[in-house]
Amino acid sequence: MTHTAIIIRILRIVFYVALALTSFAALAGIGIFFVAVKDLPRVPEPLIRIIETPPTEIYAATGEKIMVIGGRESISLSRVSQHFIQAVVATEDHRFWDHHGINKVRTLKAFWITLFKPGKVQGASTITQQLSKNLFFSFKRTYMRKFRELLVALQIESQYSKREILEAYINHIPIGVGAHGIEQGARTFFGKPAFELTLAESALLAGLPKSPTRYNPYLYYDRAKKRQRVVLLRMMAVGYITKAIADNASQTELNLRPLPAGARTGSYFLDIVVKSLEERYGPEVVHHGGLKITTTLDPQLQSWAIESMQKGLTELEKMLGIYKQSNGSSGETVTHPQGALVAVETNSGAIKALVGGRNYSETEYNRAVQNKRLPGSGFKPFLYYTALEKLGINPATVFIDQAVTIPVIGAEDWSPRNFGLKHEGPMVLKRALMKSVNSIAAQLVENTGPEEVIRTAHRCGIKSHLEPVYSVAMGTSGVSPLEMASSFATFATGGVRHETFWISRVEDALGRVLEEHIVSGGRSLDASFVYQVVDMMRGVLDEGTGSIVRRLGFDLPAAGKTGTTDGYYDAWFTGFTPTLSTSVWVGYDRGEGLWDTRGMGITGGHGAAPIWADFMIKATDGEPPREFAIPSVIRFEKIDPITGYKANDSTLNPLRIALREGQKVYENILGDEELNGSTNVVPSWSP
Repeated sequence: MTHTAIIIRILRIVFYVALALTSFAALAGIGIFFVAVKDLPRVPEPLIRIIETPPTEIYAATGEKIMVIGGRESISLSRVSQHFIQAVVATEDHRFWDHHGINKVRTLKAFWITLFKPGKVQGASTITQQLSKNLFFSFKRTYMRKFRELLVALQIESQYSKREILEAYINHIPIGVGAHGIEQGARTFFGKPAFELTLAESALLAGLPKSPTRYNPYLYYDRAKKRQRVVLLRMMAVGYITKAIADNASQTELNLRPLPAGARTGSYFLDIVVKSLEERYGPEVVHHGGLKITTTLDPQLQSWAIESMQKGLTELEKMLGIYKQSNGSSGETVTHPQGALVAVETNSGAIKALVGGRNYSETEYNRAVQNKRLPGSGFKPFLYYTALEKLGINPATVFIDQAVTIPVIGAEDWSPRNFGLKHEGPMVLKRALMKSVNSIAAQLVENTGPEEVIRTAHRCGIKSHLEPVYSVAMGTSGVSPLEMASSFATFATGGVRHETFWISRVEDALGRVLEEHIVSGGRSLDASFVYQVVDMMRGVLDEGTGSIVRRLGFDLPAAGKTGTTDGYYDAWFTGFTPTLSTSVWVGYDRGEGLWDTRGMGITGGHGAAPIWADFMIKATDGEPPREFAIPSVIRFEKIDPITGYKANDSTLNPLRIALREGQKVYENILGDEELNGSTNVVPSWSP
């Protein structure tokens, strides 16, 4: 066979293959088309009905409706400022008046970038395509959905005028802080109807739909101004305005209207509910999908939590002398302390109340969830559990409260100090936790190692990163109040851990269940060691650093731990009953310690514990006393808190402790007088 014949045969094969592929592609395309048009959403008549969607309703655990998301105020295009119309078109779809639903140039460019630039996905939706999304309940980004969306856009363009399409669109877009559509947006942000918007105001609002939260001018004014500048430059590029007009509008001061209470979710708890829903289903479904969400919130507990926090911060400010300072003539701006409170149902993990700051209308920053503050000695229960589990000690084991220096390889030696800068000598382990003695905590972590303490904290529910250094046992890694309440709940349940949650059920507009939280817990700690820690923590409330709780009138069985950081930057109290675990934090947001008018530092026992007590007294009002479950291997003994010997009739201030099976305490064979005269015979622990 000649060379020419071979080439001809190859060309013939290529031709038939190409023909076959073309035919297959055509058939596939026809198949895809018929699949796509099957059950294609029907465009409503008139078009403005496309924005009619059922509102999303959010309910408390009690069945009480606490929030409604959605609802729009529709206005005609003639009642909208021409500045805003031009700003939206220039920013979202500058060829809107010319194309027939699809911007072919942008579509090809987006297709090229998506295919040939890995990691980048380019959008190309026109205003009509964006509007057509509203007819699809599922907002998953699939190629088939995009194709169906495109077909609907073509249908809309064939049935309605450009003005009708644009009118539906501007009544549909989310503007932010609860406003949907330009009329709500104009009144929410500037207190005026949409037809009165200036160029500067229009450019700001036209830039918000890209990301209403990210460009919220109430929270991120500078970021919103930069976005406004982008819109003005787009208007200039399209030819709507000149550079001089754009510069003037960019420099114009914006007089934002004070945000009304109803414009936002209104609470720190609802913020995390809406945010988590948006992450799972997307903003469009959450705001326009007619969902019914049942949360874990107890409205009465939430009301009491807010009340207790505000009352407690008022008392704290009196201790700080803030009112006296603010009435002075210095003219200095006074910074107020902040606080956070989280209450978790111990046997489920359900969040029943959550306060993220002193006043939501002043600051939306959620300190209960987002704040990672040092817990100080509030972290010690994780250390004590680790020590009981790993070191073979018990609550009656005697330690010596004395100056301690721990060598650290490659760093400066660690010499922790007690808060009172004093040492008491020998004492049993339970008393050391009750009095929050740092020198004894240092001895414990030196022998357990920080990694084991971190492992215990994570087993309980702490999720933040914890530095594997000795001082971690005294709370030198940041955690949130939510984590503290959640992890202490693991102690309350005898070592069974439940993941915290705030949404118990989600239904769609047709009543179909999209998700439902099934309560389940898993054992993460040994019940007998847990009970010993809980019993020691009860001593914190009864006779230790948290005894103010009892003096304030809270008398139900409970356990807890105070926490105070160096410099008095953070004051904590986290405690629990068998049914409810609550964590309270107070402090300044930045760089200031809590010092009273006498120059004394304010501890967790004085700054946070009163708030905890006030809330828990209300939250448990009418409840019968419930004891923590006692494992069968636990027995109780009364001992001398200094020597660890079993108490007798002459023992001063005997201390009751919980012992596991096989653990012993010793009789005092020397007699109290001889023993008290010589502490050298006290049997202290050594590794």
